[in-house]
Amino acid sequence: MKKIIVADDEELIRRLVSDFLTAEGYEPLQADDGDVALQLFEENPDTALIILDIMMPNMDGWEVCRKIRETSDVPIIMLTARSQEYDQLTAFDAGADDYVTKPCSPSVLMKRVAVLLKRGENSPNNAKVLSVDDLKLDSFAHEVWLDGKSISLTLKEYGILQKLLAAPGRVFSREQMLDDIWGFDFDGDVRTVDSHVARLRTKLGSWGSQHIKTIYGTGYKLEVSKDGKN
Repeated sequence: MKKIIVADDEELIRRLVSDFLTAEGYEPLQADDGDVALQLFEENPDTALIILDIMMPNMDGWEVCRKIRETSDVPIIMLTARSQEYDQLTAFDAGADDYVTKPCSPSVLMKRVAVLLKRGENSPNNAKVLSVDDLKLDSFAHEVWLDGKSISLTLKEYGILQKLLAAPGRVFSREQMLDDIWGFDFDGDVRTVDSHVARLRTKLGSWGSQHIKTIYGTGYKLEVSKDGKN
């Protein structure tokens, strides 16, 4: 049974979401503030997914998300009443994989949970290992290695890198990435892609800046020479 942390300072919301998760066969773990959410995650490293409110006592959802992203790429859904574009962009910059505004249909939320978990389990690419220079992406193990060191990526960062590696030289528009990686039902801004690519480049250091190129006005591509080395 997959564990899912539900962090919200409103007891009614926690109980409602937890009841629906239980009905879907998951094991919900409840937290009423950010500190408790982080502690629960540390005590349950096998957690499959986290649902976070933003405005919580002691530590807000953005900060919880940032701290978890320091060590893990566990899927994170922000479930919040805050609906401004700034709030959404801040959440994605912090490492969130999805953003759902309250009030929302519990059935829709459960579908988002299922889709996000499935994306994490199944690789969209048939190749087991994709590599360019000293970077390797193992789609079966869902791992990325650079210069022999493991690189921790969020699901969205991993999806972007995998998409670029699978088609070197091809330009992908921001809209294509949103549809293929975030899903057709994602209602956020295309700048979400930019913030994720920027964070991906930072994590990959010089490799990222050398290989992941911005095609202004369009999107991104992976740049390699004809012999596969940049």
